[in-house]
Amino acid sequence: MKAKFLSAPLAAAVALACAGLVQAQSVPTLYVGAYGGSTEKAFKEKIIPAFEAARKVKIVYVAGNSTDTLAKLQAQKDKQELDLVLLDDGPMQQAVQFGFCDKVKDAPIYKDLYPLARIDDRSMAIGAVATGLAYNTEAFKKAGLPKPDSWQILTDKKFKQKLAIPPISNTYGLQTLIMYARMRGGGEKAIDAGFDAMAKEVAPNVLAWEPSPGKMTELFQNGDVNLAVWGSGRTESFRSTGFPIEFVYPKEGAMALLIAACPVVNSDVPEHAQALLQYLMTPEVQVLLAETQGFGPVNSKVKLDPAIAAKVPYGPAQIGKLLPTNWAVVNEKRGEWTNRWNRTIER
Repeated sequence: MKAKFLSAPLAAAVALACAGLVQAQSVPTLYVGAYGGSTEKAFKEKIIPAFEAARKVKIVYVAGNSTDTLAKLQAQKDKQELDLVLLDDGPMQQAVQFGFCDKVKDAPIYKDLYPLARIDDRSMAIGAVATGLAYNTEAFKKAGLPKPDSWQILTDKKFKQKLAIPPISNTYGLQTLIMYARMRGGGEKAIDAGFDAMAKEVAPNVLAWEPSPGKMTELFQNGDVNLAVWGSGRTESFRSTGFPIEFVYPKEGAMALLIAACPVVNSDVPEHAQALLQYLMTPEVQVLLAETQGFGPVNSKVKLDPAIAAKVPYGPAQIGKLLPTNWAVVNEKRGEWTNRWNRTIER
């Protein structure tokens, strides 16, 4: 068989293409598992391009809610494909317990964080929202009622059948139970007091145990409820539509719902995963997450414009005083608590 020879121009084109292929193959790829929707949009448009350019890496964004991403980690436990994941703090604690998260390497940026940001040695909070009270300001004013300032208001008989609380399957409902346990001398490790208070003092006032944000807004819009346990981000999103609703940080403290991140074990690009985690803590990214996601900054050096600061947990007076959840206990007991809740509270 005769040997085939390429023309000089074609040979040069092939050589150039091969060189480009080798170069493309040599660029490290970082797989990030995180939320879809507006979070995915913010990452792809604002956060990822700058990091890729600075680190000379390619990021593949794998969208999914916390349950989806945790399921991926479980399915791929023998050979993880994801390198960094973002999860709600409850599922993140499970990821840590299952051994999916690598240790977070120390870095100067972490010295600027509020204490609640370091969840443990394998996961960090990149933002926070608060669980507290949401109330219809016009309805309260019309009834001559003062602005609520305490979790205790949920037991006030004036709000009989005018109160909405998500169920225990939702973090807001779970944290209400924990808050009442703490207020009655218990806590995650002594939950009985919380169940007693919820069943006897709070439940009689509840019109709906509502997990859906859309249906929660309908309850307010229809005048069915004028007070609820809800998140700061959800409340602000509803308020932005023009509805007269306001979020309250109760005097006993608002509970923290943390957006957590961890580097995944056995990553083939561990240094880039660690670098991305550090990048998410920088003031510029923290500001972006506050503006686009309603995440309260966990970096104490962040300066927000007043209009944005009013919409998120911000500064030591709010972020610094958010109350964490002991997820190690909660995840172990949640099934048992859910059955008890269904029997004794949400009947």
